[in-house]
Amino acid sequence: MESILSAEKLTKQFTNHLALDNLTVSVPKGSIYGLLGPNGAGKTTFIRIINQIMAPDEGTVTFNGEPLRPKHIERIGYLPEERGLYKKMKVGEQSLYLTQLKGLSRSEATRRLHAWFEKFGIESWWDKKIEELSKGMAQKVQFITTVLHEPELLIFDEPFSGFDPINANLMKKEIRELRDRGSTIIFSTHNMASVEEVCDHIALINEAKIVVEGPIEKIRNKYAPDIYEIEFEGEFNRPEVAMTPDYEIQSIKKSNGINIMRVKRLNDNFTTNDLIKSFINKGKMLSFRQIKPSMNNIFIGLVEGTEVEPE
Repeated sequence: MESILSAEKLTKQFTNHLALDNLTVSVPKGSIYGLLGPNGAGKTTFIRIINQIMAPDEGTVTFNGEPLRPKHIERIGYLPEERGLYKKMKVGEQSLYLTQLKGLSRSEATRRLHAWFEKFGIESWWDKKIEELSKGMAQKVQFITTVLHEPELLIFDEPFSGFDPINANLMKKEIRELRDRGSTIIFSTHNMASVEEVCDHIALINEAKIVVEGPIEKIRNKYAPDIYEIEFEGEFNRPEVAMTPDYEIQSIKKSNGINIMRVKRLNDNFTTNDLIKSFINKGKMLSFRQIKPSMNNIFIGLVEGTEVEPE
């Protein structure tokens, strides 16, 4: 898959702290790419290098196949975790100022801003001062100024901070639409539920290094145990044997008239089809699925060096 941004063997050392250690990352074009990691892992340093706020000690970064240069800044939009709006300025005035810094003419910036303000239902905010807005309201304004110049690459650092669930869902919808219109998004967050909802690919950084990288479903499959959940409706003939050389029944419970059984496969030569055949005559089978770990459990397991727990 073609990459919009590639980092090769990035190293960044601060006094008594190695922020990035030979980090290599490739962000697929047209994807929503989750950048994950605990505090101090190196995410912010990497984002600052992309935005050319600082330079790596070693390594290279390319943007659309070219070495990253100041000319690329206008093709990148950045929404930082720490918001940077001027509290005494009016919303419209500040929005025009910020978008003109990205190369838009005043007339084009005005046209696009009014379209976005109308889309979000915030036209009445134009003459309000930033200090009059709630955190979530100010976040909407900064989101608009970040995306208005239609950059190829967008970097969102904790973009849902300050939003209630309704507005968080609105932002998720907008982020997906931006991807569908051709933008690539780097999405940094600690909210693992948002990662699973929004991201296509992820990279997990821990202690300055990449721990795991790739498409989300591929990673969830990689760490999925051989445990399956089978649901039966109505009458259910409980298995006589809880453990065989091929499988082990871990639990059976009943919920709202549905019998739910968890089975662990023990023999690699005993396929999932074989497993289904073993239980198909126990009752009316409704579903059969592999239990996969959440991204939250994968994150905790890899960072803490413990076994990745299933759901």
